[in-house]
Amino acid sequence: MARRRNPFDIFSDFDEIFNEMIRDLDKIEPGEQVTGPFFYGFSMSQHPGEEPEIREFGNIRPEGGRIEIGERKPLVDIFDTDKTVQVVAEMPGIEKEDVRLDVDGDQLEIKASRGDRKYHEVVDLPAEVDVDSAKASYKNGVLDITLKKIKKTRSKKKINVD
Repeated sequence: MARRRNPFDIFSDFDEIFNEMIRDLDKIEPGEQVTGPFFYGFSMSQHPGEEPEIREFGNIRPEGGRIEIGERKPLVDIFDTDKTVQVVAEMPGIEKEDVRLDVDGDQLEIKASRGDRKYHEVVDLPAEVDVDSAKASYKNGVLDITLKKIKKTRSKKKINVD
């Protein structure tokens, strides 16, 4: 007989996911080199009149029924204003010299590595940006990147019909 779920019990799913993670970690062979910490989470943001946006972060990702341990995905927030796009990423334990940023049109790639801490994330930007306008700072584990949007010019042209 299947167990009936209580629709108001939101924590049972978390318990199932946590227990699955513990089972997968128990499968690690003795002597196998695995370093921590291990973390995984979600960030949710919603702007008025828009669908909520849910993003994953952490260094453990469920992939095809198993857990993959790898580079950390930093917690990233994107702020879209009239003239700029601001990206804020939390990446503790590194220095600004360890950060590498690549921007191409409407994508930003964030990479950082120091010792056993490795971060990597590709951020889809909400608009095309001017790659030459990028400004970035890193302080107290927080990377702040500001990019100016490219003004899209719409020109109206009259077409003569022959």
